Amino acid sequence: MPYLVASDLPQEPAGQRFRALIARGGILPMPGAHNGMAALQAKAAGFEALYLSGAAMTASMGLPDLGVITVDEVAFFIRQVARASGLPLLVDGDTGYGEALNVMHMVRTFEDAGAGAVHIEDQLLPKKCGHLNDKKLADARDMAAKVAAAARARRHLYIIARTDAAASEGFDGAVARAKLYLEAGADAIFPEALTDAEMFRAFARALPGVPLLANMTEFGRTPFFTAAEFEAMGYRMVIWPVSSLRMANKAQERLYATLRRDGSSKALLGDMQTRAELYDLIDLKAFEALDASIVATIVPRAAE
Repeated sequence: MPYLVASDLPQEPAGQRFRALIARGGILPMPGAHNGMAALQAKAAGFEALYLSGAAMTASMGLPDLGVITVDEVAFFIRQVARASGLPLLVDGDTGYGEALNVMHMVRTFEDAGAGAVHIEDQLLPKKCGHLNDKKLADARDMAAKVAAAARARRHLYIIARTDAAASEGFDGAVARAKLYLEAGADAIFPEALTDAEMFRAFARALPGVPLLANMTEFGRTPFFTAAEFEAMGYRMVIWPVSSLRMANKAQERLYATLRRDGSSKALLGDMQTRAELYDLIDLKAFEALDASIVATIVPRAAE
């Protein structure tokens, strides 16, 4: 049924629904969904929550992941993904788009747009992908102040503090930062760019009972692990942040090369989503039925 008037739309705020998924135990797998169509496809595959990556958003705009997009631009992506899927959405909040007051503005804006959770990282601008070199870290106390501001501003949003400290301050430095962020009000911790299974396990042992997020990005510093393997290591959430965009971009690259070479897309028809498949996924028939069911407005005749 279309999201416009569907009777089964979620009534609870997205943050409460996200928190309930974490509280039930096990691991919560969240594939990246860089637009509304990707969100619908992920939902159709059976996922219960989604992730919105800053790298995927910026790349889809033709920009690098250096913290150059704005809160309002991110809110546009949140609205379309949350509206299309109805699923609780974890959003990449980068460095919080400024200091404490900016973080509070971000939290309220993301909540209003439909987000269920956000993670904030302890880098300085211009920030980088967590798997790249020479990241500049914020002072741990300044980052803790941002976490405290986010926790104070939120009505329901689930707050995850990300630390990029493992690469520059070592394992112990990352753990110390994580503990400080938890004291400041974070609900969970995201240790970025850990490099082997023992490092993941050791981080979980250092923070017993704390919900932890693992990042299973391709072409990064983390070896490939499955969701079940992360769960066995002590993690409660796993994301594949840019996978959907990587697949879509590679397919588009083939399309444009084929069009340029052949002057036709016929050779790729077998790889394309058909018109019928598209209409079925977006539930076109339900929208048409809804439109037909609405009684036309009748303007009253002016009194004589």
